[in-house]
Amino acid sequence: MRHDVPSCKGRKTPGQYLCRSCWFRLTPAARRALNRPDSGAYGRLRALYRQLEDGVPLGEIEVSP
Repeated sequence: MRHDVPSCKGRKTPGQYLCRSCWFRLTPAARRALNRPDSGAYGRLRALYRQLEDGVPLGEIEVSP
């Protein structure tokens, strides 16, 4: 099953936050933060999607570590 990506309305596979193209348009710092598997992971994911919903460009998204 594939799901819509909020940033481009494209498709991603389960277990991915964004499609590959959009993922690599994030800053390296944002990607590192989103890859951290700890208790704050869900909050960082919500922060990512909230910024996408607010129209923040992918290269300007900030996710706290």
